[in-house]
Amino acid sequence: MLDDLLAPLQLAFMQRALIGGILAAAICAVAGTWVIVRGLAFLGEALSHGMLPGVAIAGLLGWPPMVGAAASAAVMGAGVSALSRRGRLSGDTAIGLLFAGMLALGVIIVSHSQSFATDLTAILFGDVLAIRMADLVALAGGVIVTVALAAIGHRAFLALSVDDRIAGTLGLAPRWAEAGLIALVAVAVVSAAQAVGTLLVVALLLGPAAAARRRARSVTATMAGAAVIGTASVVVGLLVSWQAGTAAGASIAIVAVGAYPIALILTPRRSRAAAVGPVARLPIPEGTT
Repeated sequence: MLDDLLAPLQLAFMQRALIGGILAAAICAVAGTWVIVRGLAFLGEALSHGMLPGVAIAGLLGWPPMVGAAASAAVMGAGVSALSRRGRLSGDTAIGLLFAGMLALGVIIVSHSQSFATDLTAILFGDVLAIRMADLVALAGGVIVTVALAAIGHRAFLALSVDDRIAGTLGLAPRWAEAGLIALVAVAVVSAAQAVGTLLVVALLLGPAAAARRRARSVTATMAGAAVIGTASVVVGLLVSWQAGTAAGASIAIVAVGAYPIALILTPRRSRAAAVGPVARLPIPEGTT
């Protein structure tokens, strides 16, 4: 009797999780493609975990967690750009320094408040089955903003991926293009991590895009393929979670990550060589050559 009463409620949770997961997959497909093309995987992970101090401070002040997450992401992005330019550090070194510092600061803040114990787990691992309508609205807004940023910066991002000197020669302001690319990844991470946690965001950011890149011959095709693979990962992960009683977010994440070795096995050798060649082989829009 109790199971019959709970079934509709469980179905509603699964439906919201499915919609939210698909929206997160769309966001991550757009940003994740540029993460793969530009080799910014470490940045995506650092941004997702570096949001902790902002979320903790927002919780202490009674503000929405997304406000704190956005503030932390903005600080991380600005810091990476500043350290790379003025500190003469490599991008990875700048990201690593800020990642360690922000994460340590977040742990210090959290350690002074026992009330964050459960929230911290939700931030890191997420609970896709607990997605609310407000989260779906935020995710839909994230899709719109991410797609808009990618469309506006597409020409500059592509030229930057080929050679930053080309971007400068074409008057595309490579420094601003780099900052815009960091902002794109930050928007994707913040909007998706709020609903599904940082673990699932990193998995959806890297796995589907890397798998799609095995066959795709353009940035746009990679984004489309990543969106399809990400959506499939969400569906399969939720089904596995439902049937096996495993954690939904982790199930989706393992399927998303597993998409890459599957794509590697299924991709013919010739197609593989063509798809993963130098970024310079990517077609540049008319007017950028």
